[in-house]
Order: sequence, then C-alpha cells, then structure tokens
Amino acid sequence: MFGKNVLLLVPHPDDEVVACAATIAHAQAQGAKIFALYLTHGCLAQDTLWPWQRKDYATFVARRRSEAEQAAKFLKIEPVGWSARPARHVWRDLSSVYMDIQAAVARHAIDQLWVPAYEGGNADHDAINAIGDLFTDKISVLEFAEYNFLNGKAHSHSFPFPTGGETIYGLTLSEQQRKRNALAIYKSETLNLNYVKVKQECYRPLAAYDYSRAAHPGTLWYARFQWVPFHHPQVDFTKPADVSDAITAFLRAAANAPLAPAR
Repeated sequence: MFGKNVLLLVPHPDDEVVACAATIAHAQAQGAKIFALYLTHGCLAQDTLWPWQRKDYATFVARRRSEAEQAAKFLKIEPVGWSARPARHVWRDLSSVYMDIQAAVARHAIDQLWVPAYEGGNADHDAINAIGDLFTDKISVLEFAEYNFLNGKAHSHSFPFPTGGETIYGLTLSEQQRKRNALAIYKSETLNLNYVKVKQECYRPLAAYDYSRAAHPGTLWYARFQWVPFHHPQVDFTKPADVSDAITAFLRAAANAPLAPAR
C-alpha cells in the first residue's frame, strides 16, 4: 500500500498530525521515506485579522513555522518546501500550487502522494484533493479523512461516502498518546484542534469525485458558522460554489493545456 518515497501534501501546518500521524510511523516501519510539502504557512491573511492583531503578524507566522518544524522532527518526516501562502488561499492559487507539487514530485523521485480527502472540511483540503487527481495516472495517490459535517454532525477520521476501499487504522494506546503529544506541539492551534479524535485514522486510494459539486449535500464543515452576521477572522466565509467553480476551471485548463513542471 505505501510507496517508497511518499510526498505528504500539507495544506496547513498541523494537518500532517491530524490526518496521518500514526500512519506515517506505520509506513516508515515498512521502509517508506516521508517528505512533507507545506502549501500554506497556516495563518490567515494579515488583512483578515482583527486590526489590533496585524502588527504581530510576522510573529504569528514564525511561531506556526517553528511548531511545524518541531512536529516534523517529532514525526521524523523531511520538509521539502515552505510556502508563504496564507491559509484559505490554496483554492484561489491552484496553478501555482500544482507547479509546486510537480516540482517536489520530480525532485524527490516521489512514487506516492498523500492528500486530504474531498470531504468539505476545508476549502484548501478539497482543492489539494483535486490536484491529486491529476497525478493518479502517474503515481499512487492516497487520501486521508480528517473531518466533515455530513448530515449536520461532526465526524472525525471517516469518509462521508465509503467506497469499500478504505483502510481504517485503529491506534493502539501508545499511538494515541503519541498523536496527542504531536498535536500538543501546535500550541497556537489548541482551540482549533479540539475536534481531533485519536482512536483511528482512515485512508484509501483517491476516489473518483465530481468536483463541480460540493463534497456532500448540506452545510460543509468550513461553512457551518457562516450565519454570523459580522466579520470574524475565525469564520470562513468562503462559498462552496466558488471553490467548486475554481477547481473545475483549473482542471479544465490543465486538461486542455497541461502545465509544465516547475524547475
């Protein structure tokens, strides 16, 4: 199931822990080398923050980077790229993200990609999943469930629509504690990580998706607080339809004129 040289696509520093901390160790025990490409720095764009927070923006970004480096050392994975892109911007910058991934795949002789599931948990996750689809005719691609809001309920580490090809990896007590320890490295994200369960991780070969539609009917995880009637930095007001439109436009362009790998 696991590749020899695996590239883990990390939408935001902490997703590598949330999605697959235990599976990383499992793959390493089988001889896999895990590389990690961080596709945003994990913080919101500076102009999204409260005005009084903006002066400390560089500090916030540096802290998140430091936490990610500590987590990478803890997990024994090799970072191969750090993006200056803010969170919530992957789906807005798909061509550039795609070229970043192509370059890393070529540079490190990658034979397997690990991507987030298409589950409506985060718009950046869904966008990276769609990019992963472009690699399925060349290398193996696994997708990892993190969280979703199917039927208006919070779900952790389970796919909204199983295909039968899932591997559900039940964590031992020691693995559960190790994952808690890894999550604790991200002190800046403590309040945002309280949804993370540690009893299992779930992955499968990348499924076939209709990216012109949201991951599931009803409210998506990242849209569940959009009823708030005023700007709040922690509320993602991204419209799922805009994400789907951006993904399908990108995939259409890639199919008609494949982008050359970055060098």
